[in-house]
Amino acid sequence: MFPSFWIFLSLLCLQLSSAVRQSLPSGSSLSVEKPSDVLVSPEGAFFAGFFRVGNNAYSFAIWHDNPICRAESCFPVWMANRNVPVNGKGSRLSLFESGSLVLTDAGDSILWSTVIVGSRATKLQLNDTGNLIVVGEKGDILWQSFDYPTDTLLPKQPMKRDTVLISSRSRANYSAGFYRLYFSDDNVLHLIFDGPTFSSTYWPVPWSRPSDQGRFIYNTTRSAFLDPLGHFLSSDNYTFFSSDYGAILPRRLAVDPDGNLRLYSLNNVTRKWSVTWEAMPSTSCLVHGVCGNNSLCSYDRLLGRTCSCIPGYFMVDQNDWSFGCKPSFQLSDGCSSDVGFVMLRDVDFYGYDYNQTSNTTLSNCRSMCASLCSCRGFQYTMSYTKRTYVCFLKNELVNGQNLPNFEGQFYLKVNKSMRFTREELEKRKQYNCTSRPMETLRRRYRQKGNSGVFNFMLWFAVAVGGIEILLVFVVWVFFYRDEQDTKEGYHNYLLAATGFQRFTYDELKKATKNFSKEIGRGSGGIVYRGILSDNRVAAVKLLNDATTGEADFLAEVSTIGKLNHMNLIEMWGYCAEGKYRLLVYEYMEHGSLAENLSSTELDWSKRFNIAVGTAKGLAYLHEECLEWVLHCDVKPQNILLDSEYQPKVADLGLSKLMDRGNGVNSEFSRIRGTRGYMAPEWVSNLPITSKVDVYSYGIVMLELATGMSPTGGVHSLGSGGDVKNIRLVPWVRQKMQESASNPTRVDEMVDPSLVGNYDKKKMETLIQVALQCVAEEREARPSMGQVLEILLQHENTE
Repeated sequence: MFPSFWIFLSLLCLQLSSAVRQSLPSGSSLSVEKPSDVLVSPEGAFFAGFFRVGNNAYSFAIWHDNPICRAESCFPVWMANRNVPVNGKGSRLSLFESGSLVLTDAGDSILWSTVIVGSRATKLQLNDTGNLIVVGEKGDILWQSFDYPTDTLLPKQPMKRDTVLISSRSRANYSAGFYRLYFSDDNVLHLIFDGPTFSSTYWPVPWSRPSDQGRFIYNTTRSAFLDPLGHFLSSDNYTFFSSDYGAILPRRLAVDPDGNLRLYSLNNVTRKWSVTWEAMPSTSCLVHGVCGNNSLCSYDRLLGRTCSCIPGYFMVDQNDWSFGCKPSFQLSDGCSSDVGFVMLRDVDFYGYDYNQTSNTTLSNCRSMCASLCSCRGFQYTMSYTKRTYVCFLKNELVNGQNLPNFEGQFYLKVNKSMRFTREELEKRKQYNCTSRPMETLRRRYRQKGNSGVFNFMLWFAVAVGGIEILLVFVVWVFFYRDEQDTKEGYHNYLLAATGFQRFTYDELKKATKNFSKEIGRGSGGIVYRGILSDNRVAAVKLLNDATTGEADFLAEVSTIGKLNHMNLIEMWGYCAEGKYRLLVYEYMEHGSLAENLSSTELDWSKRFNIAVGTAKGLAYLHEECLEWVLHCDVKPQNILLDSEYQPKVADLGLSKLMDRGNGVNSEFSRIRGTRGYMAPEWVSNLPITSKVDVYSYGIVMLELATGMSPTGGVHSLGSGGDVKNIRLVPWVRQKMQESASNPTRVDEMVDPSLVGNYDKKKMETLIQVALQCVAEEREARPSMGQVLEILLQHENTE
C-alpha cells in the first residue's frame, strides 16, 4: 500500500503542476516541457511562462491575453533571459525559499537568477499590471520584474533614473539590440544608438538644445509614467497622449528594433495591436545606425526605409545592415595629393565632424580633407544663419541619409584613379533594412529506447529509489541541517549566476605568498601581487571593510564585474569567506599613474593618451553602461597603466560595493574621495552626481600636465620677493589668462620634464578642458562625454 500511495500522490502532483496557476509556491518550479505550465494574473490580463524564441530555444517571459503564446500571435513585454535562451527539454524556473528565482538550462546550469537576501519567500505571482513579483512572509515584495524591464514599459510601471529600455535585435531575434531609452546625465529622456562601432543620441534631435524643445533639465527625480488612459509624462516635461486617449485598454510603450519609440494599444474586438503614438515618423531616416557605417538610409513609399552602401563600398554582413559597409579599395596614402573625391548628391552624414570651418571655399575645404589622413570626406553647405559656406570634415561616415531636398554637397575621399558611373553615384542599389534572425540552439538528447516494458521498469525503479532518497533527505534536513549548510547551498548557485571565479582565502594567500608583496594601498584596502594557479599574474585587493554580508557583497560584485570597457580594470574573481572580502583583478605592469608622474618614460604622447583613455572609461560608467555608476575617488593612484601605458580606471566599484546611495538624489552616507581631488559638493551638502567624478578628473589632468600635486600647492615668488603658496587650480587659471598676451606662460605651467617636447595646442586644450571640469558650480562642468568629444577632436592632430 505504501508504494501505491506514493505513486498516486506523484500522479496527482504531476496533474496539478501542468495546469495554469495563479501563483508558484516557494520550492516549486515551472517546466519548459509543459506548454500549459504558466502563471496567470487574477483577471487573466497577463501570462508568464516559457516563450519559444527559436529552434529548441526558450525564454521565460510575460505576455498579454493568451495562455499559449506564439511569436506570430503575441508580444512578450518582459523576458528574464533574452540573451541566453534555454533548451526545450530539462529547463525550468524555480523559486527558492530564500526568495531567489533561478532559471536552469538542461544539465542544471544556471543561466539567470535573482539575488535576494534577508527574507524568505512564500510565492511567485503575476499581477494584473503585468508585474511579476516574489512575495515575502509578511506580504512584502522581495523582487519585481518592473524594476528590470527589457524593451517595454507598461501602464503603472514607473520609469526611474536607472531604468533602461533596450530594443530587441529584430522582430525575430529577441536578444538585446542597439537602441536604448533612458535618462542621461542632463536629466532628459533620450533615445540612443549604441552599435557595434559607435554610439550617438538621435532623440531629441541632437542639433537642438533640450531646453529649446521644451525639455526641463533642472530636475533630480528622473522619472516617467504611462497611465492606463494613454497619457505619458516625464520629469523633463516631455508628455504625449495616445490617439485613443481616454479608453482603458491594454497598452505597451516599446523601443522597437528599428529604433523608434512607439505606444501600442490592444483592440478589444479584433484583439490586434495598433500604433497609437510614435516618437518619430516611420518614414524617417533620423534614427541613427539603422544602416551602419559607410551607408545611406533612404525612404521610398513602395520599398519603405531602405539601406545602400556608398560608392566603392560593400556590405560587411549580407544579413545585417547594422554592421554597415567597408571599402573595396585601400587608400595608398590617406593624406597626400594622390587622393581624389567624388561628389554625392542629396547626401548628408550627421555627426563625427573632425572640425568645421566657416566662410571658406570649396577648394580650401578639399585641400584640408586631402591633407588630413583621418578625413573620410567632407560636407560643403550653406549656413543660412551666417550666410556663408561651411566646411565639415568627417572622420567617420555614420548616420548617412539620402535627402532629395538637401542643399549641399558631400565629397567622398577615394583613390585618385577610381572612376564611378552615374548609376553608381545617383541610383545606388537599395536593400531592405532587416536584421539577421537569432541563431537557434541545437542540443542533442538521448533518444528513448524501443522497449516499453524496459522503460517502465527502469522509471518505476528510479521513482521508488527517488522517493526513498527524498524521505531520507527530508528527515536529515529536518533534524540535522544547520544555518551554515543552507548558506553554502545558496552560494553554490549564486556563484554560477555571477559568472566570476570564486577563490578561497587559502588560494589567494598562497598566490600572494602570504600577502607579502604589496603593490598599492588606499582607504578601501591593500593590493598585493599574486600568481594564480593557472600562472596568471593578478592584483589581489584585501578590503578593509569586511562588515558587509556575503550575499550583498556578491550582488555588488556581479554588478561591477560585468562592466566591460578597455579603459576599466578587469575583474577576474573574488573571495568572500568568513571575515575576509577580496577582489582579484588583472595585473598592470606599470602600476599607477601616481608612480609614473615623475618618470622620464611618461612623455607627452603617453600623457595625452592617458587623458583620453581615462575620459573614455569614466564616460562609459556615466553614460553608456546599464547601471548608473559613480567612481567617487578618481585620482592618479586609481588610474593604472598596462605594458603599453594604456590607462585603466581602477577601484571603480568602491562606492558601489560599500554605499550605493538611494538612487534618487544620489545622496551618500559619508564623504568619499581623497583630499585635493574632491568636488565641493562633498562638503557643501549638495546632491552627489556624476559631476563629482568630472571635477576629480579635471584635477588629475592638471596634475598630469603640470606635474604638481593639488595637495601641496604651488610655490610662487611674490612682488616683494617673498615665497607664496598658491593652490594649483587658481594658479593654473591665472597662468592661462596671462598666456593670451604672453605665450611663455604655458611653458611656466608645464611639467619641466616636458618643456620643449609637447604639442602646445593639445596642451592648451587639455588644460582648458581641465579648468572647465574643476568649475566650482557643478552645472558649469561638462559631462565626461563632452570632455571625451573635445579631446578626441585633437587626438590625431600634429
